[in-house]
Amino acid sequence: MAEAGAHLTSTAAAEQPSIFEVLAQESLMEAVRPALRHAVKVLAESNPSRFGFLWRRFDELSLLLDVLLQNHFLSHCSASFSENFYGLKRVSGWRGLPVRGRLRWRSLLLLCLAPYLQAKLEATLARQRDEEDFSIRLAQTRSQRLYRAAVAAYPYVGSAWQAWVFCQQLLFIFGVAGTHNPLLWLARVRLARLNVQDVRDMELRSSKTGNPADGSLAQRAWWLMSQAARGAAVSLSSSLSLGVFFLQFLEWWYSSDNQSTVKSLTSLPAPPPPLHLRRERCGRDSPADRGEEAPPGADSRDCPLCRGLRSNATVLSTSGFVFCYRCVYTYVKANRRCPVTGYPTEPQHLIKIYSPES
Repeated sequence: MAEAGAHLTSTAAAEQPSIFEVLAQESLMEAVRPALRHAVKVLAESNPSRFGFLWRRFDELSLLLDVLLQNHFLSHCSASFSENFYGLKRVSGWRGLPVRGRLRWRSLLLLCLAPYLQAKLEATLARQRDEEDFSIRLAQTRSQRLYRAAVAAYPYVGSAWQAWVFCQQLLFIFGVAGTHNPLLWLARVRLARLNVQDVRDMELRSSKTGNPADGSLAQRAWWLMSQAARGAAVSLSSSLSLGVFFLQFLEWWYSSDNQSTVKSLTSLPAPPPPLHLRRERCGRDSPADRGEEAPPGADSRDCPLCRGLRSNATVLSTSGFVFCYRCVYTYVKANRRCPVTGYPTEPQHLIKIYSPES
């Protein structure tokens, strides 16, 4: 509980936290999620067959982990994980009552579901923009037009939300509002500093947790789950206490301002094609001359999908195979993979080839 009592150096401090404290606890979770996403991505790329599902279902798995973590801290500390890390708590109204019952479930819903929906909407918006840049405009149904209109309106909704957050923070700084974030206002709670009595109550509550040896099987299973969640929460809190510098380093390393420097240091020019292999291939008989069926893409002028002469040649950057643009675009948009190799592919991986003959 060292992080919970770190701010108790001055007993005369006001109960309401400063704007720096509340913004710091928000930035903590904003740094944890990208770091966790990068760790899962590296793990999935190292062994796709075993850990690939973690990357494909990262949003859902992170939501489940977030629900377990935040529920533990809301139940035992009346605060979220990041709020407890900075010595803050959630209270209902100006009377300073602990968060219980419906207020706790409302806080849990806004803490976990709002970031999940935001991540899904942003991913959908990015995919829609990529498809518009590399797509052929076809006739659209009414539902598709409504979907495109909703996606187009999302940036304006996001701007309005950010303006609301900014105004709420200004009102919080000048003491007009009791909360700095509209989500706290919607949850009908506010943030306050932990005091000595709060720390004692949390330690007493933790010491009273016993093993229900005489209880039913469901009670013992629930106790084991709560203990596992408590151990994971304490371990994560202790790890973050030691790894704040490492998280800040990762945030700097993968920032957009630093990407140009990283690419200039790690990128290498593409090697020339192997000319000796081309000469050996030219000296051999073709599969058709030997009476064998030619593999897909064996003839450099044929499309592996329609088996005809390529028109508007387009290459897939994920596999290197060349197709007709209309053939490969229709296939990739429907299946999201290369038709020859099966590699995961998106429409933005299509690259038009301009040759002197065309």
